Amino acid sequence: MGLPALEFSDCYLDSPQFRDRLKSHELELDKTNKFIKELIKDGKALIQALKNLSTAKRKFAESLNEFKFQCIGDAETDDEICIAKSLQEFAGVLQNLEDERTRMIENADDVLIMPLERFRKEQISAAKEAKKKYDKETEKYCAVLEKHLSLSAKKKEAHLHEADSQVDHVRQHFYEVSLEYVFKVQEVQERKMFDFVEPLLAFLQGLFTYYHHGYELAKDFNHFKTDLTISIQNTRNRFESTRSEVECLMRKMKENPHEHKSISHDTMEGYLFVQEKRSFVSTWVKHYCTYHREPKRVTMVLFDQKSGGKVGEEESFTLKSCTRRKTDSIEKRFCFDVEAVDRPGVITMQALSEEDRRLWMEAMDGREPVYNLNRDSQSEGLAQLDVVGFNVVKKFIYAVETRGIDEQGLYRIVGVNSRVQKLLGLAMDPKTCADVELDSTEWEIKTITSAIKYYLRMLPAPLMTYQYQRSFIKAAKLDNQEARITEIHSIIHRLPEKNRQMLDLLTKHLANVASHHQQNLMTVANLGVVFGPTLLRPQEETVAAIMDIKFQNIVVEILIENHERIFKDMPVPGGGQANLQLNLQPRRKSAESKAPSCSERPLTLFHTPTHTQKVEKRNSVVVNSTPEPQQLHPAQANAPHNNPSATRSSSTAAVNHNSSGSHGHSWTQRNSLTSTDGDQDGGLMARQNSQSRPNSLVPGRKARALYACKAEHISELSFIAGTIFENVHPSREPGWLEGILDGRKGLIPENYVEFL
Repeated sequence: MGLPALEFSDCYLDSPQFRDRLKSHELELDKTNKFIKELIKDGKALIQALKNLSTAKRKFAESLNEFKFQCIGDAETDDEICIAKSLQEFAGVLQNLEDERTRMIENADDVLIMPLERFRKEQISAAKEAKKKYDKETEKYCAVLEKHLSLSAKKKEAHLHEADSQVDHVRQHFYEVSLEYVFKVQEVQERKMFDFVEPLLAFLQGLFTYYHHGYELAKDFNHFKTDLTISIQNTRNRFESTRSEVECLMRKMKENPHEHKSISHDTMEGYLFVQEKRSFVSTWVKHYCTYHREPKRVTMVLFDQKSGGKVGEEESFTLKSCTRRKTDSIEKRFCFDVEAVDRPGVITMQALSEEDRRLWMEAMDGREPVYNLNRDSQSEGLAQLDVVGFNVVKKFIYAVETRGIDEQGLYRIVGVNSRVQKLLGLAMDPKTCADVELDSTEWEIKTITSAIKYYLRMLPAPLMTYQYQRSFIKAAKLDNQEARITEIHSIIHRLPEKNRQMLDLLTKHLANVASHHQQNLMTVANLGVVFGPTLLRPQEETVAAIMDIKFQNIVVEILIENHERIFKDMPVPGGGQANLQLNLQPRRKSAESKAPSCSERPLTLFHTPTHTQKVEKRNSVVVNSTPEPQQLHPAQANAPHNNPSATRSSSTAAVNHNSSGSHGHSWTQRNSLTSTDGDQDGGLMARQNSQSRPNSLVPGRKARALYACKAEHISELSFIAGTIFENVHPSREPGWLEGILDGRKGLIPENYVEFL
């Protein structure tokens, strides 16, 4: 049933029935207003969805257009040509269709949204304003009328006449407002029949135009579709006919691989495992090797078949001799030794089988081994702390400081192993040392720095000796920074004279490197990561020793930061750890004897700095890296490195046992500031320095806890995830912040909070 008509004459009566009829019109207007608002909202959502769909289809079309088919062979059939260009045809159709959709979307706002908004604002809003005015005049008229009727008849005639005139005026104005309101209400009810529906019709017409355009495109595309269908079917038929032939050949290869294996008399190639000697153990690295008989040239490429990518640079040398390795002289099978004309030392290689070794030896004109029982046992090329060693290190350091002190990633980026060994061999050979020109471009800075590290690793014992290794670690674990410096100062002067002199020479150089950290991005912390495991390597490689790597780094950091004091001044008598024990108690038990109490902390071997990195000199460059779970050593999974006590003393963002450049070690971390053989391009170098670091750690900032933590010392704070700390700022403890919680000031693990 429709709405009742509103008669103008009823405005004068203003009866209850008139008010009811007027009320029904008002309710209908409210309903229409809400519906239009929802329709506008849905229309905008539809337009946005169409835009998103159009963007996605355009991206899909771009992907199709960019892909190019590569067919097997040096020529293509007509069917293959048709199939190859099909993706571009598909992309063209989609782009054409989306162009029409874009035009429809651009018009949608003008033909749908704006007319509906205009109708709602200009018509329905005007009716609402008229209602407000009508209600206001109704109240005014009723109030004046009641006041007028309450006048006493005893009033003066003039006063009563004036009151009558006032009531008549108010009544007339009320009738006029009532008439205008009734007119407006009925006008809006009538206008919505066309002002409301017409925009919807225009929008649908745009949709129909778009779909019709798609229909026309489909008709135009039909011819190419037919050709493409035929080409696809032809290609499928040819595939089925040739597949059986390929399978037959494959079976023959499986049954008699040697008959079908192509062996050239001039070239031999295949995979060989090459022995690479390290400071602790020897590792076998897989290479793809090629030998050309005529120039006697051997080429080796480090290649990982699992990833299918080239890992290392290509190395080549001229073959001098090839000798089969006797079985009882090495624990590996199928081995043989080769010597090079232009490369010092013997290279031990392992073939994949006895037959494979025979083929390699035949190609290289190999011979059987001849052993000299009186031969001097070689020391595996170990370096010595002698005059030659000091001269070589001084020469290398001078070259680094004059040529590449500002080179980014100094000591972190490693050189090619073969080049490093060649440089060190020439420099330490009395016959050739004078001919080594480090000023020439022949020797890269990364090759020279890697040679320094390689020399230190090849010493019979670490520079800081096995004897004092544990003493240095204990000193680094002391609670007070001054106590650490004092104890390390004392131990340094107990080292053998040559060790102390070499350490003095090295740390003075490293201090100079660190002073240029804004250019080379090698802070004290980063240098500690690189040299800690080299200078303080343990006598036995155990899980416990690996857990102490971070403390080795701290020792090196202290040596660099306090070089003048430690090496130029004699330690105070009795100023070692014995006198410090009276007032310094370790804050924690060692990580080996106590499991972590904060079970909700992230399992990570090292502290990952956030934007709240310390504004300290030695932390002015920090790599923001998170270790991947699959990269962790098995021992890490159970090790209590998520305990803040184990990381309290660590001022670096990464702990890596391979940081000194050791090859083939399983502790390589992809994003740490560490010397690894795989990182030769410096691409993982820290991209920030102390100049560009934001001052994020300023007094008075608030921070929120990301994880729960239970304090294990009186100086620490216990908290749950979500706790808000006040006045958070850097502490003197690396890796820790100071903050206030419930009026109490204490230490907070830095990687447990985020700043607000």
